[in-house]
Formats: sequence, structure tokens, C-alpha cells
Amino acid sequence: MSNLFDAKILTVHHWTDRLFSFTTTRDPGFRFQSGQFTMIGLTIDRKPLLRAYSMVSPHYEETLEFLSIKVSDGPLTSRLQHVQPGDTLLVGRKASGTLLLQNLLPGRTLYLLSTGTGLAPFMSVIRDPDVYDLFEKIVLVHGCRHVNELAYAELIQKELPKNEWFGAALGRQLLYYPTVTREPFRHQGRIPTLMETGRLAHDVGLAPLSREHDRFMLCGSPEMLKDTRALLDKLGMSEGNMSTPGHYVIERAFVDK
Repeated sequence: MSNLFDAKILTVHHWTDRLFSFTTTRDPGFRFQSGQFTMIGLTIDRKPLLRAYSMVSPHYEETLEFLSIKVSDGPLTSRLQHVQPGDTLLVGRKASGTLLLQNLLPGRTLYLLSTGTGLAPFMSVIRDPDVYDLFEKIVLVHGCRHVNELAYAELIQKELPKNEWFGAALGRQLLYYPTVTREPFRHQGRIPTLMETGRLAHDVGLAPLSREHDRFMLCGSPEMLKDTRALLDKLGMSEGNMSTPGHYVIERAFVDK
């Protein structure tokens, strides 16, 4: 069996001139956990051109969804941004990734820290009913340069609370915190700064960051990952992995596409 399967593009949504998402069919045998990624791509000159993408869709959904930037000279995204319904996408059969609940120590509050398309795996996580059983509060932080890049904001705030399976828990436990850096908005600033100054915890009405009670998942720009990790390390927290759960986990699989 090939390590790739053909998926058909079902829908395409262009959020901005730099950001788009799309849904595809899903092979019945493809399995993944919330927060994981797989390789996807296109056949170029008779060869597969693949990059790592997190699943936006929850693990139980019959279709797959992905979120992508557009790079005019990117080997893959320069082509991927032009896909249309009916086109074929290559999808890897093996899912991977470190953003898994079992890689974290038990805690009270789970912070999902993302910038840009790093939001993708957390859209899957917040639609996983298990997360609401494991943590009292889930804080979804999405940092972007501009307000129009805050993808899925309406879905998070208006549609997901109506979900018949997890909507009630999400409404009680999920705190959504969008922040931008380059224009006026109700929340402004870089994620590490908002954490270090105590502004993030204050704004969502929670206690200051705590090694004992708080757990973190990070996905986004290299700068955000580096600075946030340094802050968490300074607070005496440890990074978790498949063999040893920790206070935080980082997804390092992504590079410019």
C-alpha cells in the first residue's frame, strides 16, 4: 500500500491574500489524534511535493481540513493556493506530532498558544471532548499581525458553542484570546510579552501563570516558540514528549512552505 492516498478537494476558502483553507475527502483508513499533522501536497513533474500540515478538522470528522499561508515563490504553496473543488491532493497515511494531551502532566488550565497558521492543530484540539474532561479551562491564544488574519474567529465564538456534543462544555471552559501586533484591536502584543507581563492571565480572568496548575501547547513562528519556551523554562517548567510528560509541548515540524 502506498504511504499516500488521493483526496479530492471539496471546498476552498480564501481568508486574505495571504491565507486560505480547504477541505478534502478522507480515506476511511486514515487515523489521527487531535493536534497531529501529516504530509500533504501535489504531484509536480510526476513526483510528489509534500509539506507538513496540521489537521484543522477533529479526529472524528469524515472530511479533512487544512489551513495554509500563500507564498508566491513557495515550491508548494505557490501552486496549492490555486486548487479548486474536484482537484486531487496527496495526503500521507501516517499522522505525527507532539501536540498530544498525553504528553502533558495533569493540570488545571491548558494554554494553546499559536501564531498564524499555528492555530490549525488547536482547532482540532478544542473540538475534542476529551480536553474538557482533562482541564477546567482551555485558553486558546491566536496571535497575528492583522485582524483579518484571525481565521476561524466567528466559528470559535458563534458556531462551536452550539455543537450538540461539546458545545456546552466549550461555552463554559474555553477562553478565546485573539491578539494582533500591527493595528488597533482589543488585545494587542506578542504572546511572550503578554504572558511575561501578566496581561494574558489578567485579561482572561485567571491566576498568574503557575508551574503547578498550568500546561501549554505551542505552535507558530520560530520567534514565538523560542521566546515562549525561554519564559516557561525560567518558570521552572519542563518540555514533555512521548516518553516523559511535561509542563509544555512544542510542535517543531513546520518550516516555510
